[in-house]
Amino acid sequence: MDLEKIPTVPTAEEILDRSLRRAATRMKEKKNKERADREFVMAIAASLHARLVKVMQSFPEFEELPPFYRDLVDALFGIEKLKMALGKVGWAAKNVKRIGGEMSREIRWSGDTRGVRKRAVARLSSVVHRAEKDLLFLNEVRNTLRALPVLRDEFTIVVAGYPNVGKSSFIRLVSSADPQVASYPFTTKGVIVGHRKEGRSGVQFVDTPGILDRPPEDRSPIERQAVSALMHAARAVLFILDPSEMCGYPVERQLALLGEVKEMVPVPVVVAVNKADVKAMEGYLNMSTLTGEGVDVVLAELLRYRVSSPTPLKGRTR
Repeated sequence: MDLEKIPTVPTAEEILDRSLRRAATRMKEKKNKERADREFVMAIAASLHARLVKVMQSFPEFEELPPFYRDLVDALFGIEKLKMALGKVGWAAKNVKRIGGEMSREIRWSGDTRGVRKRAVARLSSVVHRAEKDLLFLNEVRNTLRALPVLRDEFTIVVAGYPNVGKSSFIRLVSSADPQVASYPFTTKGVIVGHRKEGRSGVQFVDTPGILDRPPEDRSPIERQAVSALMHAARAVLFILDPSEMCGYPVERQLALLGEVKEMVPVPVVVAVNKADVKAMEGYLNMSTLTGEGVDVVLAELLRYRVSSPTPLKGRTR
């Protein structure tokens, strides 16, 4: 499934309006009043059912998404909450179909077909409106899913570290990505992907939000996006340190996070010191994304781990 092609989720009022207009058009074609009222109810119920089912079917089976995408969705919205919202839409679809059948049969034996038709419309409208909150939530999810980064099946380098240590600057220097760069924490609000051509194959860089050195349960959705990228996308990790502490975090905390990242991923972790024009550290690769000095050396070290057959994103959707 292509996440970019998930259609806009209509509001309850939009679903009702379109279905009512379609049913009214069909009603005008009937000369028999009783039959016209009955077919109106059947038509609106069928149209509502079809539109609600279409909303459900437009979303992927979240358990079947690649781990990278599944974890992002869970971090941002909660897969269980999504299932409940889709379940509510399914409940509405089931009930409009049931009510349509009941009321169309009632019209057949009623002397007041117009009155039954009005009651049917009221009941159907009530059911659809009860799913309004869920429809709005699903449209919010749809807008976010369409904007998720596209990950190719190629060698992937994830860039990690505390906020404001130079991750976005490094990505901008070595790849096609043009992330926002500014001197305040959490400039990168989501996962940004850049690409670089190396011979016949490509290299993919994933620029993550800053991960704070604190327990996983205390991390924000943005931080959990970074963890997801590290866990499921990386073939190598570049961890950037800022010994100048201009990022706002002491080196001790940065090193503690480095230790956590090394335990988190089963792939090579390359450690580079940024802002070496201000302060360098012995025993590490040193670079400056401001002057460009040492960036090529760090890149060359990362590319040593490149392999000819990257890990495929099984079941990927984009």
